[in-house]
Amino acid sequence: MGILEKINDIQAEINRTQKNKATEFHLGLLKAKLAKYRLQLLEPTGKSGAKGEGFDVMRSGDARVGLVGFPSVGKSSLLSKLTKTQSEAGAYEFTTLTCIPGKIDYHGAQIQLLDLPGIIEGAAQGKGRGRQVIAVARTCDLIAIVLDATKPATQRELLERELEAVGIRLNRSKPNVTFKVKTGGGLSITATCKLTKINEKMVYGILHDYKIYHAEVLIREDISVDDLVDVIIGNRKYIRAMYVVNKIDAISMEEVDAIARQPDTVVISCELDLNLDYLVDKMWEYLNLVRVYTKKRGEYPDFEGGIILRNGATIEHVCHAVHRTLRDHFRYALVWGTSTKHNPQKVGLAHVVQNGDVVQVVKKK
Repeated sequence: MGILEKINDIQAEINRTQKNKATEFHLGLLKAKLAKYRLQLLEPTGKSGAKGEGFDVMRSGDARVGLVGFPSVGKSSLLSKLTKTQSEAGAYEFTTLTCIPGKIDYHGAQIQLLDLPGIIEGAAQGKGRGRQVIAVARTCDLIAIVLDATKPATQRELLERELEAVGIRLNRSKPNVTFKVKTGGGLSITATCKLTKINEKMVYGILHDYKIYHAEVLIREDISVDDLVDVIIGNRKYIRAMYVVNKIDAISMEEVDAIARQPDTVVISCELDLNLDYLVDKMWEYLNLVRVYTKKRGEYPDFEGGIILRNGATIEHVCHAVHRTLRDHFRYALVWGTSTKHNPQKVGLAHVVQNGDVVQVVKKK
């Protein structure tokens, strides 16, 4: 029996098993086996044939956004509208057959936008070059799931299911669990909170199913079976996602209002250029970036450029962004902005900067 048949059998058994206290242990083991087989499907072991042609592009700019969706929902039109890149658009499916990169210039920040080929149901198993598309999606800082307003709402669930199956977790944070495999001493399982979705027996069973007999597990939040499996496997990607609903010019205002009120959703029309500026603003917000300006002693700040950093970046990150050797000659920094108690404030490398801060680095003599 092949891996696909095993996956289908386990999925069918999960669907026909009633969910209650008596079956939760059995369901937990089934979900663990399902995740293990899916991992084998994505990363097959042993010798294989010649590798297929990939279409990943070189990373550039300050952040990367991937457009993911079913064929003919308007991804290529959206790329052409937001960037200077022209991606072929047509009234037929699978117009785009490879990855087309573009670049958005947002107040000095360079955001790389990728138009990925349309994926179909079963992409996680490799249908329609689905593996290549999802492999590129794993490298993105933000996934923009493009939907068609004229098609059923089930398209969102289908896309989420395909991305979940290959280890992409949308709009979720990494479980607060410490997992460390040891060479001896058996299994040590500790929970600092009440567990309502999983118990110690289930944790033992799942670890044994993965042939792990010596490990330390420290659980600091109420996790589910899926969260535990994600921690054990360790290759999951936790990525922010937004839902871009295109073709709103083809539906009624009442339907547009209902769609726009859904969480993490932006409604647009590429045909009529509706709401595109707001979409770029939301992309910047979801990327969670900050812009920091630099200043030389005795001169005005350079407000033309600026350094783009991740939210939570420190003065040390600013030094690395200016020059790789600046960190070694760092003495202190003067910061003006919202991150300080007074302006300017003398700070060290560990000081966390905020959007719009001005930084002057003083080097050792």
